[in-house]
Amino acid sequence: MDGPLPPRESAKFIAENSRDVSIDGGGVRRVAELLLAKAGSPELRLGGWKALHELNPRAADEAAVNWVFVADTLNFSFWSEHEEHKCLVGHRGKTYSGYWSLCAAINRALDEGIPITSASYYATVSLDQVRHILRSDTDVPMPLIEERHRILNETGKILLEKFEGSFLNCVRKSEKSAQKLMHLVVENFPSYRDVTEFEGKRISFYKRAQILVADTWSVLEGEGDGCFKDISSITMFADYRLPQVLVHLGALKYSEELLEKLLKGEMLSYGSRQEVEIRGCSLWCVELIRDCLLELIEKKGEKTSEEINSILLDYYLWDYARDHRDDMKGIPFHRTRCIYY
Repeated sequence: MDGPLPPRESAKFIAENSRDVSIDGGGVRRVAELLLAKAGSPELRLGGWKALHELNPRAADEAAVNWVFVADTLNFSFWSEHEEHKCLVGHRGKTYSGYWSLCAAINRALDEGIPITSASYYATVSLDQVRHILRSDTDVPMPLIEERHRILNETGKILLEKFEGSFLNCVRKSEKSAQKLMHLVVENFPSYRDVTEFEGKRISFYKRAQILVADTWSVLEGEGDGCFKDISSITMFADYRLPQVLVHLGALKYSEELLEKLLKGEMLSYGSRQEVEIRGCSLWCVELIRDCLLELIEKKGEKTSEEINSILLDYYLWDYARDHRDDMKGIPFHRTRCIYY
């Protein structure tokens, strides 16, 4: 059986056959213009991953790569049922929510002497230990704790069996190809197989596998084992925050029917038509924004010191969504509870 369409081709196919989600060309251009003002600034550079986020590892070594692997293995489903009641994790005097609550919990565990980034530890970690490691400072626990426990055990065992317990060994097998690393991850670790069907075709988003490649590139600063020659082939990471910010910025549009559903807080199941359209169109939308931005940079005759790719656009837009949360109150994110994003 042939494999699914890769993420970029999947997104293009979805965008061409979408009914409830559409891409607005004028909006794409406006977002590209907004980003043009940021070209060359830390927010659109590889170094921003460390410089702008205090919870990310400072080092560029094997331990840092193993930290990234654990974080992205658990990087799914942080949205709260109610905005005012959420899982919060305190670390070194600051309080974090969403994905950052996970990073804070990992760093808190390491500070407490719990070897959470060691495969030999998390391959056999108990559910109670995971509950303790990911404990919330509020009465709202981190979602899907049982799934997180199961996936940690499964992933740890595979990492020990196939890669001697270190994700850096997996990175080295990729021979400096981002695509090869993505496929190694998807083939070896079941929880990363973000694949479904649309219009009779098997399609993939590989959100967590792609963000794992991107974060590996970022933590290794694009050098040595992290110097991927085809890094620009990685697309944005189709989650629930990016579509929301793209709608807010006018690059993505929802049908009345879909918008009404989202405003009511109705759940969309993973793989359902509207859920696939939201993810696919947002991914293709970012590809178009990138193309437009590169054209604008060329027109200005400016040379940026490093190529702007979809990873850097995703990082920027995701942070933008967090910083402009209050402006986006009228635009709901889609609610899908799953392990893939």
